[in-house]
Amino acid sequence: MKLLTHNMLSSNIKGVTNGFPLLIVVEKATEKTVDFNPDFIKNLFPKIEWKALVGASRALGYAELPEDADAAASMLDSPDFLQKLHHALLEIHLEEGALVCPQTGRKFPVNKGIPNMLLHEDEV
Repeated sequence: MKLLTHNMLSSNIKGVTNGFPLLIVVEKATEKTVDFNPDFIKNLFPKIEWKALVGASRALGYAELPEDADAAASMLDSPDFLQKLHHALLEIHLEEGALVCPQTGRKFPVNKGIPNMLLHEDEV
């Protein structure tokens, strides 16, 4: 699962009001090379929840992104920064582990890079 995907997932358990961002429990992470497209990354930037991305990337051992979204926005003309953001969003993958609801602690397993977000009957 790419961190871009993680940035768009939340817990939809009945009664949960704070289901984002999901916490990451890493059992296995990998890196997969993806062609770099700076225009795509620049256009994607406004749609990213920055604090969630930084937390997720650090959970996976990648600490190259600035903590502050405004600092990141000021670096969008830097090819080096865009490459780092590209790497975090598209090349770092959670292969095995879990996503954890921040409110309930419910774990959603991630197997072979695919998060299982299906709810149990009592959670719908």
